[in-house]
Amino acid sequence: MQSYTIGQAARLLGVSPDTARRWADAGRVATHRDEAGRRLIDGRDLAAFSVELAKAGGGEDDHPSYTSVRNAFPGIVTAIKLGDVAAQVEIQAGPHRLVSLLTREAVEELGLEVGMEATARVKSTNVHIDRV
Repeated sequence: MQSYTIGQAARLLGVSPDTARRWADAGRVATHRDEAGRRLIDGRDLAAFSVELAKAGGGEDDHPSYTSVRNAFPGIVTAIKLGDVAAQVEIQAGPHRLVSLLTREAVEELGLEVGMEATARVKSTNVHIDRV
């Protein structure tokens, strides 16, 4: 399972590294240390926390500045529902929850898993997922 540094988690959550560090210090999201002593957050824990945070509206301020430059939304995969042929993938990108319907084959080829960093690219009404 992929793990994220405090800085990476902050970028995915749309907050400053100081805010992410305070949340970790307060026990709002679990961390562990790697062999170099850096604090890491398990991808599944970060995915669950990002959904909880979005529901609570817990960004840094009431009007965070986000951009969809070239309609790319980097985030974290929070849910995958696989059918026989089709699949549904949810990505939490800061306060934005994006859902993409794609083939099961595409999900498997990309190796998508909950907790993995991914970018949703939006064109018109289609959402495409790029693995990071």
